[in-house]
Amino acid sequence: MLRITGSRSSRFCDGVSRRGFLRIGALGLGGMTMPQVLRAESGSAAGGGGATVAAGGNKSVIMIFLPGGPPHQDMWDLKMDAPAEIRGEFKPIRTKVPGIEICELFPKMAARMDQFSIIRSVVGSTGEHAAGQCFTGRPSQNQPAGGWPSIGSYVSRLHGQSEPGVPAFVGLSPKMGHAPWADPGKPGFLGPAHAPFQPNGGGATDLVLNDITLDRLQDRRALLSSFDSLRRDLDASGMMGAMDAFQQQAMGVLTSSRLAEALNLDRENPEVRARYGGGSMKCRDDGGPESPEQFLMARRLVEAGVRCVTLGFNRWDWHSRNFGQAREVFPQLDNGLTALIDDLHASGLDKDVSVVVWGEFGRTPQVNAEGGRDHWPRVSCAALAGGGMNHGQVIGATDRLGGEPAARPVDFQEVFATLYHAMGIDTRTATVNDLNGRPRYLVDEQFRPMSELVG
Repeated sequence: MLRITGSRSSRFCDGVSRRGFLRIGALGLGGMTMPQVLRAESGSAAGGGGATVAAGGNKSVIMIFLPGGPPHQDMWDLKMDAPAEIRGEFKPIRTKVPGIEICELFPKMAARMDQFSIIRSVVGSTGEHAAGQCFTGRPSQNQPAGGWPSIGSYVSRLHGQSEPGVPAFVGLSPKMGHAPWADPGKPGFLGPAHAPFQPNGGGATDLVLNDITLDRLQDRRALLSSFDSLRRDLDASGMMGAMDAFQQQAMGVLTSSRLAEALNLDRENPEVRARYGGGSMKCRDDGGPESPEQFLMARRLVEAGVRCVTLGFNRWDWHSRNFGQAREVFPQLDNGLTALIDDLHASGLDKDVSVVVWGEFGRTPQVNAEGGRDHWPRVSCAALAGGGMNHGQVIGATDRLGGEPAARPVDFQEVFATLYHAMGIDTRTATVNDLNGRPRYLVDEQFRPMSELVG
């Protein structure tokens, strides 16, 4: 493991110091070391795991998961004509796009509505309290052996790394009290070579770099190589020779200043960092971290060459005090999300980086006796930005009470088909082989990229 430590001024949800802290080793990939991961990846590529997609450019995606299910009718689909026990406490405000109104607690988003698309009719939720469907697009039932891969794993398999020493897929979610919310996206039948790199994950210590120079590290590697040379001379199979290449690749990742720089928020301009909003990196109850600085880290990672970043923000399972909790959390999301979009536009990355914000389901139209809203899988919402898509629009609609889709229902897989399209992957032709050697499409054949966004 490589460990670069800094200040201990605050800590992640699992007790890990957040400032300037990076741990790289087994990466939380079932105990596999970096060389083992690279060997697995090499074997996967050599084994012909389905069609590959060349290059991939610098296209990437940031997936912001809202653990617990956000209240769609209090955010971006207010129902002012509904009875009081349904319409809630918030008022709508006009946005930069005539005819589109959203909640008053999202003033910064309203001022940039031409850079967003709101989907008010997301359907197909299985109702599970988990991140899985938001990162795969697929229900958990009737999965193939090994399970469906997440979007980051597919992109890792089809496009590979865009920069040497920078993982294709990074999952920022730390441990949470409700473990299924902390799932950063599983590799499924693609195997651990395409699992996300988790800077907040665990793993056995292979290597500790703490207040020692890279020169000294290279000396240690040279010593290791001398032992390997002796073993290689005694190895008739030739496997030890192949090990040299894998170790070289592993060392490149472990000593990547590009990755370490991206994960170190102390390197960011303090004024830019302040725009995202501070907040605590503590978990909110059993949910995700409260700080929108995760969005800043995601931006830095895609700038460094990461193709997919997933994260879980705050906790949204508001069975009580729905409106009081919304007054705390909505402004945090408004600040962090708009700061992210502003930065992507300022750097010209808005054409290359897609951003999606959503949860596993919506909330009940009826406010319960505790002032909360309960689980509602029948319809939910999402916000998209970037990716070179056509923004400044609302897609779909719910009925007068916000309980059923009334126009243009949008399945999770349609959103995924759109995101793959933005990343240069044609879901009509791209396949990868499952564990039985059967070619699998990334989404079911009936789902196509959304014409409203990419037409």
